[in-house]
Amino acid sequence: MALPRFHTVAAFVVLAVSAAWVLTGEFSSIGSAAQETSGDESKVEQPVEATEKVLRTVAVIEPAFIQHNRIIRISGVTAPDKRTTLATRSAGILGELKVEKGDRVKAGDVILVLDGAEKQSMVATAEALLDQRRKEADNVERLVKNGIAPTTQSDNARSALASARSQLEAAQAEVDRLTVVAPFSGIIDQVKVEEGSWLPSGEDVAVLIQLDPVIALGEVSEREIAHVNVGREADVRLISGEIVSGIVRHVSLEATAGTRTFPIEVAIANPDNKVPSGMTAEIMVKSEAVSAVKLPRSVVTLDPSGNLGLRILKADGTVGFVPIDLIDDTPEGLILSGVPTDAKIVVAGQDLVTDGETVNAVPADSSLVTGSTAKLAEQTR
Repeated sequence: MALPRFHTVAAFVVLAVSAAWVLTGEFSSIGSAAQETSGDESKVEQPVEATEKVLRTVAVIEPAFIQHNRIIRISGVTAPDKRTTLATRSAGILGELKVEKGDRVKAGDVILVLDGAEKQSMVATAEALLDQRRKEADNVERLVKNGIAPTTQSDNARSALASARSQLEAAQAEVDRLTVVAPFSGIIDQVKVEEGSWLPSGEDVAVLIQLDPVIALGEVSEREIAHVNVGREADVRLISGEIVSGIVRHVSLEATAGTRTFPIEVAIANPDNKVPSGMTAEIMVKSEAVSAVKLPRSVVTLDPSGNLGLRILKADGTVGFVPIDLIDDTPEGLILSGVPTDAKIVVAGQDLVTDGETVNAVPADSSLVTGSTAKLAEQTR
Protein backbone atom coordinates (compact mmCIF):
# COMPACT_ATOMS: atom_id res chain seq x y z
CA MET A 1 0.00 0.00 0.00
CA ALA A 2 2.97 2.37 0.41
CA LEU A 3 3.96 2.18 -3.29
CA PRO A 4 0.62 3.38 -4.69
CA ARG A 5 0.59 6.33 -2.31
CA PHE A 6 4.00 7.40 -3.54
CA HIS A 7 2.84 7.48 -7.13
CA THR A 8 -0.21 9.40 -6.16
CA VAL A 9 1.83 12.04 -4.35
CA ALA A 10 4.25 12.30 -7.31
CA ALA A 11 1.36 12.84 -9.71
CA PHE A 12 -0.03 15.64 -7.55
CA VAL A 13 3.42 17.31 -7.43
CA VAL A 14 3.80 17.18 -11.23
CA LEU A 15 0.32 18.59 -11.67
CA ALA A 16 1.06 21.39 -9.25
CA VAL A 17 4.35 22.26 -10.97
CA SER A 18 2.63 22.27 -14.41
CA ALA A 19 -0.14 24.49 -13.13
CA ALA A 20 2.42 26.86 -11.64
CA TRP A 21 4.36 26.94 -14.92
CA VAL A 22 1.21 27.68 -16.93
CA LEU A 23 0.21 30.40 -14.58
CA THR A 24 3.73 31.88 -14.71
CA GLY A 25 3.67 31.93 -18.55
CA GLU A 26 0.29 33.71 -18.69
CA PHE A 27 1.35 36.37 -16.27
CA SER A 28 4.60 36.82 -18.19
CA SER A 29 2.77 37.21 -21.48
CA ILE A 30 0.33 39.58 -19.89
CA GLY A 31 3.24 41.67 -18.65
CA SER A 32 4.87 41.60 -22.07
CA ALA A 33 1.65 42.60 -23.73
CA ALA A 34 1.25 45.42 -21.27
CA GLN A 35 4.76 46.58 -22.04
CA GLU A 36 4.17 46.31 -25.78
CA THR A 37 0.91 48.22 -25.41
CA SER A 38 2.64 50.90 -23.44
CA GLY A 39 5.33 51.11 -26.09
CA ASP A 40 2.75 51.43 -28.87
CA GLU A 41 0.98 54.19 -26.99
CA SER A 42 4.24 56.11 -26.69
CA LYS A 43 4.85 55.58 -30.36
CA VAL A 44 1.41 56.97 -31.17
CA GLU A 45 1.93 59.97 -28.94
CA GLN A 46 5.25 60.93 -30.57
CA PRO A 47 3.77 61.78 -34.07
CA VAL A 48 1.07 63.84 -32.40
CA GLU A 49 3.76 66.00 -30.84
CA ALA A 50 5.70 66.16 -34.17
CA THR A 51 2.69 67.53 -36.06
CA GLU A 52 2.91 70.83 -34.19
CA LYS A 53 4.07 73.16 -37.05
CA VAL A 54 6.90 75.64 -36.52
CA LEU A 55 6.07 79.02 -38.10
CA ARG A 56 8.59 80.55 -40.51
CA THR A 57 10.01 83.89 -39.48
CA VAL A 58 9.92 86.76 -41.97
CA ALA A 59 10.97 90.40 -41.70
CA VAL A 60 8.44 93.08 -42.63
CA ILE A 61 8.40 96.86 -42.99
CA GLU A 62 5.79 99.56 -43.38
CA PRO A 63 7.05 101.43 -46.47
CA ALA A 64 7.20 105.19 -46.86
CA PHE A 65 5.29 106.42 -49.93
CA ILE A 66 6.69 109.09 -52.24
CA GLN A 67 5.55 110.91 -55.37
CA HIS A 68 7.73 109.84 -58.28
CA ASN A 69 7.61 110.45 -62.02
CA ARG A 70 7.19 107.35 -64.11
CA ILE A 71 10.31 106.94 -66.24
CA ILE A 72 10.01 105.51 -69.76
CA ARG A 73 13.45 104.28 -70.84
CA ILE A 74 14.17 104.14 -74.57
CA SER A 75 17.33 103.26 -76.46
CA GLY A 76 18.21 105.96 -78.95
CA VAL A 77 20.82 107.89 -80.89
CA THR A 78 21.57 111.57 -81.37
CA ALA A 79 20.96 113.24 -84.72
CA PRO A 80 21.16 116.77 -86.16
CA ASP A 81 18.05 118.90 -86.20
CA LYS A 82 18.70 119.56 -89.90
CA ARG A 83 21.05 117.96 -92.42
CA THR A 84 21.45 118.62 -96.11
CA THR A 85 23.90 117.86 -98.89
CA LEU A 86 24.65 120.99 -100.92
CA ALA A 87 24.96 120.48 -104.67
CA THR A 88 25.77 122.58 -107.76
CA ARG A 89 22.88 123.90 -109.82
CA SER A 90 24.95 124.42 -112.95
CA ALA A 91 28.02 122.92 -114.60
CA GLY A 92 31.34 124.72 -114.46
CA ILE A 93 34.80 125.03 -112.97
CA LEU A 94 34.95 125.66 -109.24
CA GLY A 95 36.42 129.13 -109.10
CA GLU A 96 36.09 130.00 -105.41
CA LEU A 97 35.48 127.75 -102.39
CA LYS A 98 34.59 129.93 -99.41
CA VAL A 99 34.29 127.33 -96.60
CA GLU A 100 36.25 124.60 -94.86
CA LYS A 101 35.20 121.65 -92.69
CA GLY A 102 33.94 122.80 -89.31
CA ASP A 103 33.09 126.34 -90.40
CA ARG A 104 29.94 127.90 -88.97
CA VAL A 105 27.72 129.53 -91.56
CA LYS A 106 24.48 131.45 -91.51
CA ALA A 107 21.51 131.12 -93.83
CA GLY A 108 22.35 132.81 -97.15
CA ASP A 109 26.14 132.64 -96.78
CA VAL A 110 27.99 131.77 -100.00
CA ILE A 111 29.58 128.32 -99.98
CA LEU A 112 31.24 128.35 -103.43
CA VAL A 113 31.15 130.12 -106.80
CA LEU A 114 31.68 128.56 -110.22
CA ASP A 115 33.47 130.39 -113.03
CA GLY A 116 30.98 131.82 -115.49
CA ALA A 117 32.38 134.81 -117.41
CA GLU A 118 30.24 134.03 -120.45
CA LYS A 119 27.12 134.03 -118.34
CA GLN A 120 28.04 137.38 -116.82
CA SER A 121 28.37 138.80 -120.34
CA MET A 122 24.92 137.47 -121.16
CA VAL A 123 23.59 139.48 -118.23
CA ALA A 124 25.30 142.62 -119.52
CA THR A 125 23.86 142.05 -122.99
CA ALA A 126 20.38 141.51 -121.58
CA GLU A 127 20.65 144.69 -119.51
CA ALA A 128 21.64 146.72 -122.59
CA LEU A 129 18.78 145.25 -124.62
CA LEU A 130 16.32 146.00 -121.83
CA ASP A 131 17.50 149.62 -121.69
CA GLN A 132 17.05 149.94 -125.46
CA ARG A 133 13.56 148.42 -125.41
CA ARG A 134 12.56 150.72 -122.55
CA LYS A 135 13.62 153.82 -124.51
CA GLU A 136 11.83 152.61 -127.63
CA ALA A 137 8.65 152.00 -125.65
CA ASP A 138 8.82 155.54 -124.21
CA ASN A 139 9.21 157.09 -127.68
CA VAL A 140 6.29 155.08 -129.09
CA GLU A 141 4.09 156.13 -126.18
CA ARG A 142 4.76 159.81 -126.90
CA LEU A 143 4.01 159.35 -130.60
CA VAL A 144 0.75 157.57 -129.82
CA LYS A 145 -0.29 160.35 -127.44
CA ASN A 146 0.37 162.97 -130.16
CA GLY A 147 -1.59 160.91 -132.66
CA ILE A 148 1.43 160.39 -134.90
CA ALA A 149 1.70 156.60 -134.41
CA PRO A 150 -1.09 154.04 -134.23
CA THR A 151 -1.79 152.28 -130.93
CA THR A 152 -0.64 148.96 -132.40
CA GLN A 153 2.96 150.23 -132.33
CA SER A 154 2.56 150.93 -128.61
CA ASP A 155 1.44 147.33 -128.05
CA ASN A 156 4.43 146.01 -130.00
CA ALA A 157 6.81 148.22 -128.03
CA ARG A 158 5.44 147.01 -124.67
CA SER A 159 5.72 143.38 -125.82
CA ALA A 160 9.35 143.89 -126.86
CA LEU A 161 10.08 145.50 -123.49
CA ALA A 162 8.58 142.56 -121.62
CA SER A 163 10.63 140.11 -123.71
CA ALA A 164 13.85 142.00 -122.95
CA ARG A 165 13.04 141.97 -119.25
CA SER A 166 12.51 138.19 -119.37
CA GLN A 167 15.84 137.70 -121.11
CA LEU A 168 17.59 139.65 -118.38
CA GLU A 169 15.92 137.62 -115.66
CA ALA A 170 16.91 134.36 -117.38
CA ALA A 171 20.50 135.52 -117.76
CA GLN A 172 20.64 136.60 -114.12
CA ALA A 173 19.21 133.23 -113.03
CA GLU A 174 22.02 131.47 -114.89
CA VAL A 175 24.55 133.60 -113.04
CA ASP A 176 22.84 132.89 -109.72
CA ARG A 177 23.14 129.16 -110.38
CA LEU A 178 26.90 129.55 -110.32
CA THR A 179 26.68 130.27 -106.59
CA VAL A 180 25.86 127.73 -103.86
CA VAL A 181 24.50 129.25 -100.63
CA ALA A 182 23.60 127.85 -97.19
CA PRO A 183 19.84 127.26 -96.84
CA PHE A 184 20.04 127.44 -93.01
CA SER A 185 22.52 128.22 -90.26
CA GLY A 186 24.78 125.38 -89.20
CA ILE A 187 28.20 123.77 -89.49
CA ILE A 188 29.98 122.55 -92.61
CA ASP A 189 30.57 118.91 -91.70
CA GLN A 190 32.04 117.75 -95.02
CA VAL A 191 33.60 119.38 -98.08
CA LYS A 192 33.71 117.09 -101.11
CA VAL A 193 35.29 119.28 -103.83
CA GLU A 194 38.48 121.21 -104.54
CA GLU A 195 39.01 124.55 -106.21
CA GLY A 196 39.75 124.32 -109.92
CA SER A 197 37.87 121.06 -110.46
CA TRP A 198 35.16 120.64 -113.07
CA LEU A 199 31.76 120.11 -111.52
CA PRO A 200 28.73 118.89 -113.42
CA SER A 201 25.29 120.14 -112.52
CA GLY A 202 23.95 118.38 -109.41
CA GLU A 203 27.40 117.46 -108.04
CA ASP A 204 27.57 117.10 -104.21
CA VAL A 205 29.92 119.74 -102.81
CA ALA A 206 29.38 119.90 -99.01
CA VAL A 207 27.31 118.60 -96.08
CA LEU A 208 25.67 121.15 -93.80
CA ILE A 209 24.23 120.13 -90.41
CA GLN A 210 22.47 122.01 -87.64
CA LEU A 211 23.17 120.73 -84.12
CA ASP A 212 21.33 123.31 -82.08
CA PRO A 213 19.09 121.79 -81.01
CA VAL A 214 20.47 118.27 -81.28
CA ILE A 215 17.80 115.56 -81.52
CA ALA A 216 17.63 112.27 -79.62
CA LEU A 217 15.78 109.72 -81.73
CA GLY A 218 14.16 106.60 -80.28
CA GLU A 219 11.15 104.32 -80.52
CA VAL A 220 8.70 103.68 -77.68
CA SER A 221 6.73 100.45 -77.32
CA GLU A 222 2.99 100.31 -77.89
CA ARG A 223 2.49 99.48 -74.20
CA GLU A 224 4.19 102.71 -73.07
CA ILE A 225 3.10 105.08 -75.84
CA ALA A 226 0.21 106.34 -73.68
CA HIS A 227 2.74 107.77 -71.19
CA VAL A 228 4.74 109.75 -73.78
CA ASN A 229 3.34 113.07 -74.99
CA VAL A 230 4.69 116.09 -76.82
CA GLY A 231 6.03 118.61 -74.31
CA ARG A 232 7.10 116.01 -71.71
CA GLU A 233 10.45 116.53 -70.03
CA ALA A 234 13.12 113.98 -70.82
CA ASP A 235 16.67 113.26 -69.71
CA VAL A 236 19.13 111.80 -72.18
CA ARG A 237 22.12 109.81 -70.90
CA LEU A 238 24.93 109.84 -73.45
CA ILE A 239 27.39 107.00 -73.89
CA SER A 240 29.95 109.18 -72.12
CA GLY A 241 27.76 109.14 -68.99
CA GLU A 242 26.76 112.79 -69.30
CA ILE A 243 23.05 113.50 -68.80
CA VAL A 244 21.41 116.33 -70.73
CA SER A 245 17.82 117.54 -70.56
CA GLY A 246 15.34 118.05 -73.37
CA ILE A 247 11.70 118.17 -74.38
CA VAL A 248 9.71 115.64 -76.40
CA ARG A 249 8.89 117.55 -79.59
CA HIS A 250 7.38 114.79 -81.73
CA VAL A 251 5.62 111.47 -81.20
CA SER A 252 4.72 109.56 -84.35
CA LEU A 253 1.09 108.57 -84.77
CA GLU A 254 2.06 105.58 -86.90
CA ALA A 255 3.97 102.57 -85.60
CA THR A 256 6.95 101.11 -87.40
CA ALA A 257 5.62 98.08 -89.27
CA GLY A 258 8.36 95.63 -88.32
CA THR A 259 8.67 96.44 -84.61
CA ARG A 260 5.26 97.92 -83.71
CA THR A 261 7.05 100.79 -81.98
CA PHE A 262 6.46 104.52 -82.31
CA PRO A 263 9.33 106.90 -83.27
CA ILE A 264 9.82 109.90 -81.01
CA GLU A 265 12.10 112.95 -81.05
CA VAL A 266 13.57 114.77 -78.05
CA ALA A 267 15.02 118.25 -78.70
CA ILE A 268 18.09 119.14 -76.60
CA ALA A 269 19.57 122.63 -76.42
CA ASN A 270 23.13 122.44 -77.78
CA PRO A 271 24.41 126.00 -78.32
CA ASP A 272 28.08 125.00 -78.11
CA ASN A 273 27.63 121.90 -80.29
CA LYS A 274 29.11 119.76 -77.52
CA VAL A 275 26.74 116.88 -78.24
CA PRO A 276 27.64 115.36 -81.61
CA SER A 277 25.38 113.52 -84.01
CA GLY A 278 25.27 109.73 -84.10
CA MET A 279 26.08 109.13 -80.40
CA THR A 280 24.38 106.25 -78.57
CA ALA A 281 21.97 107.53 -75.94
CA GLU A 282 19.36 106.39 -73.43
CA ILE A 283 16.20 108.49 -73.46
CA MET A 284 14.37 108.74 -70.12
CA VAL A 285 10.96 110.35 -70.59
CA LYS A 286 9.33 111.67 -67.42
CA SER A 287 5.64 110.81 -67.26
CA GLU A 288 3.05 111.72 -64.65
CA ALA A 289 3.95 111.51 -60.95
CA VAL A 290 2.43 108.55 -59.07
CA SER A 291 2.43 107.28 -55.50
CA ALA A 292 5.26 104.78 -55.14
CA VAL A 293 7.74 103.15 -52.75
CA LYS A 294 11.47 102.61 -53.05
CA LEU A 295 12.62 99.06 -52.27
CA PRO A 296 15.74 96.94 -52.89
CA ARG A 297 15.68 94.63 -55.89
CA SER A 298 15.90 91.55 -53.65
CA VAL A 299 12.41 92.20 -52.26
CA VAL A 300 10.66 91.67 -55.59
CA THR A 301 9.43 88.14 -56.29
CA LEU A 302 7.20 86.21 -58.68
CA ASP A 303 3.90 84.45 -58.22
CA PRO A 304 3.25 80.98 -59.72
CA SER A 305 2.03 82.65 -62.93
CA GLY A 306 5.25 84.62 -63.31
CA ASN A 307 3.80 88.01 -62.38
CA LEU A 308 6.14 90.51 -60.74
CA GLY A 309 5.08 91.50 -57.24
CA LEU A 310 5.66 91.65 -53.50
CA ARG A 311 4.83 89.43 -50.54
CA ILE A 312 2.81 91.26 -47.92
CA LEU A 313 1.63 90.44 -44.40
CA LYS A 314 -2.15 90.42 -44.04
CA ALA A 315 -4.04 91.45 -40.93
CA ASP A 316 -4.66 87.79 -39.98
CA GLY A 317 -0.93 87.02 -39.94
CA THR A 318 -0.88 85.20 -43.28
CA VAL A 319 1.14 85.97 -46.37
CA GLY A 320 -0.38 87.46 -49.54
CA PHE A 321 0.89 88.54 -52.95
CA VAL A 322 0.28 91.89 -54.69
CA PRO A 323 1.34 92.65 -58.28
CA ILE A 324 3.36 95.84 -58.74
CA ASP A 325 4.28 98.24 -61.53
CA LEU A 326 7.95 99.10 -62.06
CA ILE A 327 8.14 102.91 -62.25
CA ASP A 328 11.90 103.44 -62.24
CA ASP A 329 15.16 101.61 -61.67
CA THR A 330 17.67 103.68 -59.70
CA PRO A 331 21.08 102.79 -58.20
CA GLU A 332 19.46 102.97 -54.75
CA GLY A 333 16.66 100.55 -55.58
CA LEU A 334 13.45 100.02 -57.52
CA ILE A 335 10.61 102.53 -57.56
CA LEU A 336 7.35 100.54 -57.46
CA SER A 337 3.69 101.52 -57.61
CA GLY A 338 0.57 99.45 -56.96
CA VAL A 339 1.47 98.80 -53.32
CA PRO A 340 -1.51 99.13 -50.91
CA THR A 341 -1.10 102.07 -48.55
CA ASP A 342 -1.65 99.92 -45.45
CA ALA A 343 0.57 97.04 -46.58
CA LYS A 344 3.36 95.52 -44.54
CA ILE A 345 5.92 94.28 -47.02
CA VAL A 346 7.92 91.10 -46.45
CA VAL A 347 11.52 92.13 -47.12
CA ALA A 348 13.29 88.95 -45.99
CA GLY A 349 12.14 85.36 -46.34
CA GLN A 350 9.57 86.17 -49.01
CA ASP A 351 10.81 83.39 -51.30
CA LEU A 352 10.43 80.78 -48.56
CA VAL A 353 6.71 81.28 -47.90
CA THR A 354 3.55 80.85 -49.97
CA ASP A 355 0.22 82.65 -50.22
CA GLY A 356 -2.03 81.97 -47.25
CA GLU A 357 0.77 80.67 -45.04
CA THR A 358 0.78 81.85 -41.43
CA VAL A 359 4.16 83.28 -40.45
CA ASN A 360 6.00 84.76 -37.52
CA ALA A 361 6.56 88.35 -38.62
CA VAL A 362 9.27 90.49 -37.04
CA PRO A 363 9.96 94.14 -37.89
CA ALA A 364 12.95 94.70 -40.14
CA ASP A 365 15.45 97.40 -39.40
CA SER A 366 14.79 100.18 -41.92
CA SER A 367 18.51 100.56 -42.52
CA LEU A 368 18.63 96.97 -43.67
CA VAL A 369 15.97 97.59 -46.29
CA THR A 370 18.41 99.68 -48.30
CA GLY A 371 21.28 97.30 -47.55
CA SER A 372 22.38 94.02 -49.02
CA THR A 373 20.36 90.84 -49.34
CA ALA A 374 22.73 89.13 -46.93
CA LYS A 375 21.85 91.61 -44.19
CA LEU A 376 18.16 91.09 -44.80
CA ALA A 377 18.58 87.35 -44.60
CA GLU A 378 20.55 87.69 -41.36
CA GLN A 379 17.57 89.51 -39.80
CA THR A 380 15.38 86.41 -40.05
CA ARG A 381 17.78 83.88 -38.56
